[in-house]
Amino acid sequence: ENAPSGRGCIGGHPIARYNLGIQEWKNGHTERAVKHWIIAASQGDNDSLKYLIDDFKRGFVGKEDLAAALRAHQAAVDATK
Repeated sequence: ENAPSGRGCIGGHPIARYNLGIQEWKNGHTERAVKHWIIAASQGDNDSLKYLIDDFKRGFVGKEDLAAALRAHQAAVDATK
């Protein structure tokens, strides 16, 4: 089985967080998925940010959480320039 184990998340790898979010979503754990995507987006992961925006439109992400993730994402992107 190729399911993410979570080991990559311990070190804070954003792609590992994104993948765990996908797995949690598939397992019906919406809140857990959103938490993983918020963390990954805050580390500059674009795919996680896209999921958060889509989930905001569908009512799964609060306005404040999305705004904070957008600010953190931009800060992470700016820090890599």
